[in-house]
Amino acid sequence: MVANGLWQGLLNALGWVLAWIYHIVPNYGIAIVLLTLAIRLLLLPLGIKQIKSMQHMQALQPKLKELQKKYKNNRQKQQEEQMKLYKEAGVNPLGGCLPMLLTLPFLFAMYAVIRPPTLTPSQDPLHKSAFVVANNHLPQDSALFQNVLTHQNTDFLFLNLQCNLVGAGTQVPIKYKDPADGQVKQLPGQGNPTQPTPAPILGKDGTALPFIAQTQGALDCGHKRFPDMIPYILLLAVMVGSTFFQTWQMQRASPKDSQSSQQQAITRVMPLMFAFFGLQFPAGLVLYWTVSNGLQVAQQTYLLRAGHIGPEALERRMAEQNAKAANPTPRRGVMSWMTERAQAIQNQRDQPPKPRPKGDGSATQRKKRPNPGPRRSPSSGSARGGKPPMGDPGRRRKAAPPGNQLRRNPKPEPPEDDG
Repeated sequence: MVANGLWQGLLNALGWVLAWIYHIVPNYGIAIVLLTLAIRLLLLPLGIKQIKSMQHMQALQPKLKELQKKYKNNRQKQQEEQMKLYKEAGVNPLGGCLPMLLTLPFLFAMYAVIRPPTLTPSQDPLHKSAFVVANNHLPQDSALFQNVLTHQNTDFLFLNLQCNLVGAGTQVPIKYKDPADGQVKQLPGQGNPTQPTPAPILGKDGTALPFIAQTQGALDCGHKRFPDMIPYILLLAVMVGSTFFQTWQMQRASPKDSQSSQQQAITRVMPLMFAFFGLQFPAGLVLYWTVSNGLQVAQQTYLLRAGHIGPEALERRMAEQNAKAANPTPRRGVMSWMTERAQAIQNQRDQPPKPRPKGDGSATQRKKRPNPGPRRSPSSGSARGGKPPMGDPGRRRKAAPPGNQLRRNPKPEPPEDDG
């Protein structure tokens, strides 16, 4: 539930941003380009980290192969030496995985946002002939949603960004799945020879839209087959070429024989896979991927010229790691604090138990206190605290001697002799 909510939130956020850009710049293609630029800027730190990690891993391949040959009969020792090499080079073997996994959801999300909305028959008895928008992530009150739903003003550089190369130059039927019998049928409206009368379209919740929208039986992707295919072919060729170029750019910056045969095969097959998918993807998604590849190439070019990646950069990184190992500096963080706490607890457990103090055998030894001496009991005639009451004549003071000189603790005078 939480993952689904986060995914839907990402789709709705991208749809809102795309509609907002289209409101400022009312051109569907330019809006996709600007959204692509915003996504790449958002993922720029992760992209740089991914490039550095992957390039450093490629640069370490010759040394890793030497370790594999040296310890081919000792698997455990081989892994220990590999981890030691990673530590000396300051490279995380999994450092390039997380950024790559974070960039893929944006590709799938853009496909969900750019593809034309799906329509289903209304289940409301009052609107039996109407159709309801099923999967839409654009704001229903936006101009972009109106144009995408009615298939208007979605052209860019002789391309209909809702069409693909397979359907270029034809009238592509727009179909839906009828929940009554489970069959796939064509929408009524223009382009449907059996049902040319269009049907009204309602919003997600079955309510009326802020504009008038009717179904179309076919998507207009051109009328001349080959001439209309040329822009789609060129766009797909640029996408595949940019994908090949960015992989070749990184291979050239890596040391020779730094990639295994399996890695080289993957880098060659991936662009061909994208070319196959690009045949059926909407041209808007192909445009997004092409612009994203161009920004990736520009980013890699800057990192290469600035010396942040490459064999020289790896040598500098290893020298820095060796210097840090020679003069370690304490790092204070959450993980280091947790490690220190765990080590302290383990040390306490490893220590032998302390001997119990000797005593009378009781469970606890009470601490002896000094005897304050016998307490004075109050006199029987005192009111409180052993002091005489206020009306007691013994409480009266004696008159002060002449000279107003008071004597402390005066001694009693002897009685006078009667004789």
